[in-house]
Amino acid sequence: MTPAARISAAIEVLGDIEARRRPAADALKDWGLSHRFAGSKDRAAIGSLVYDALRRKASAAWVMGEATPRAAILGMLRLQRGMNPEAIAALCSGERFAPEPLSDTERQKLEAAGLDGAPAHVAGDFPEWIGPSLQRLFGDDLVAEMQALTTRAPLDLRVNTLKVASREEAHDALPHLGAVETPLSPLGLRIAPSEDGRGPAVQSEPEFIKGWIEIQDEGSQLAALLSAVKPGEQVVDLCAGGGGKTLALAAMMENHGQIYATDGDARRLAPIHDRLTRAGVRNVQVRTPRGGADAVSDLNGRIDCVLVDAPCTGVGTWRRNPDAKWRLRPGSLEVRRKEQATVLDRAAALVKPGGRIVYITCSVLPEENDAALDGLLQRDPGFAVVKTNELLAAAGLSNLRPFVRVTKNGLQLTPKMTGTDGFFVASIKRR
Repeated sequence: MTPAARISAAIEVLGDIEARRRPAADALKDWGLSHRFAGSKDRAAIGSLVYDALRRKASAAWVMGEATPRAAILGMLRLQRGMNPEAIAALCSGERFAPEPLSDTERQKLEAAGLDGAPAHVAGDFPEWIGPSLQRLFGDDLVAEMQALTTRAPLDLRVNTLKVASREEAHDALPHLGAVETPLSPLGLRIAPSEDGRGPAVQSEPEFIKGWIEIQDEGSQLAALLSAVKPGEQVVDLCAGGGGKTLALAAMMENHGQIYATDGDARRLAPIHDRLTRAGVRNVQVRTPRGGADAVSDLNGRIDCVLVDAPCTGVGTWRRNPDAKWRLRPGSLEVRRKEQATVLDRAAALVKPGGRIVYITCSVLPEENDAALDGLLQRDPGFAVVKTNELLAAAGLSNLRPFVRVTKNGLQLTPKMTGTDGFFVASIKRR
């Protein structure tokens, strides 16, 4: 397919997403099934165009003066990819499979493209209704912080110290991936995002198959490190899901002590078993809930650290899931807040005196972060917040202090400040 034909296809997919109100991944899959002549490179390039357009949906509409799929693509090419009007016009020739030629109005809009005077939710490309929440956290940095969430995310890898001696050894074994060491996590390697959206097939690498590396955002790596778990401790990963943080905790504990991995949704635990085997983990006991029963009720009052990777809106992952931002509704936030209160109360029952809860979300909304912990502290005054400097020092990450945004109860990682997804991390200790 020509570049122009790919743009036409992206406009078509965006129209399908809008008309049927469906996730971008589903629309792209259906398009690929109905256009089997398109090769893998074509599908990747079209997907990249679609996701970039969703990243800049609001600002592209502002620049173009209309919120159509065509306007989203044209505005994105100007704002996100930095193409000049002449280059965009060359792609829109109206020839076979190419988009229709630019109108005089479209050309004028592209030439004058800029966001001066645009409201914050337009310049930052986020739903207007969450503006007050974001303003409370970011203040004058609101637009800059949210614009950082419109960029493409890199592919980060975590080096598994149960299988390989050092990050340097893993790095030297993968020179063809072009990976560099992550700036903040001592265990991370980073592969820059590609223009066409086609990342390397990391999961087919021998080093991945042998368990040397795991795919994990640097922010998630830091969140696990901030738990400061140690060999010999008793730990519960209460929302373990596929086990990404469970694996990181096991490596930190050098396979000594015990981790109990569970999740309210048993289906989410399915991948964890193979991942534990591949990573060489021996100190994890997977507790799968059955029939709605509590899988860790026998552990109440016995646990040193409960990791709560809480269900949340996922606002901090919008670099990777840009269509999710436009599907977010106030009702979704309220559902998540109730789920967070439930899981925090469950965690509190597990912690022994002197033990701690490490609370993590991939969100930047204060309602899901500081407010969630405020609720628990009011319901159970036996807990106290661990101060940021103490939290960082316990994890050996005091060098992280200049890069994080300190909040009332914890710390916030963001693409702008840490180059990671938007993770919130806090620790509270039972007196």
